Amino acid sequence: MRSMIRICAAALLLLPAGLALAQVPPPPFAPVPPKKPASMRTAQAGPAAGADSGIQVAAAANQRAAAETVQRINDYFNSFKTMIGDFVQVDPDGTRQQGQFYILKPGRVLFEYEAPSRIELVADGRSVAVRDKRLKTQDITPLSATPLRFLLSENFNLARNANVTGVYQDDVFATVVIEEKQPMVGTYRLMIMFDAKTMQLKQWTVTDPQGYDTTVAVSNLDTSQRPDPMMFVINRN
Repeated sequence: MRSMIRICAAALLLLPAGLALAQVPPPPFAPVPPKKPASMRTAQAGPAAGADSGIQVAAAANQRAAAETVQRINDYFNSFKTMIGDFVQVDPDGTRQQGQFYILKPGRVLFEYEAPSRIELVADGRSVAVRDKRLKTQDITPLSATPLRFLLSENFNLARNANVTGVYQDDVFATVVIEEKQPMVGTYRLMIMFDAKTMQLKQWTVTDPQGYDTTVAVSNLDTSQRPDPMMFVINRN
């Protein structure tokens, strides 16, 4: 059950494997079928079979991005403190979920899944909570223990981030690859993709240590509105 929970909900927030999420029930889909890990993931990203057509695939050309592109990505991420938008998540078995997300830097985010999902994910700047809205249960882990901190950092700098293993570019996408090694577990890979012309955030893909991909595409992005800070409160009582 934990592996299914980790793939559907925790992967969206890039939680390390092995976290105790037993309070959150598994999603309503069949067990994930075996999948052979891809041999090359630093130059391409893509969803599992059956993914939504809005999830896009990066070109396979392994082209290192120019320094100008790296700076444009930094400038884009540092140009906003807030972001509101829609997301579509494709799990390793092709299951599609969607909802809305809200970011308030530094460190705060809320992912609200639409029905029939009962999951809600929130970070308050210190911790990340995975909630079951029906059972009113949650599991909490430090934000610093998750690669989610990369997306929510106040000062984004690819050149100074030791976890960045590559920045690539083609005519369609600029792609940043970040690896997070968890002791006793293995390596997570986070691939963030931007529009090559505008540098607007398009999607990210998380590959867990077993080689399973979870892809999240974002759209209708709005960086002008400021979400209510009370949306990101985690009740620890």
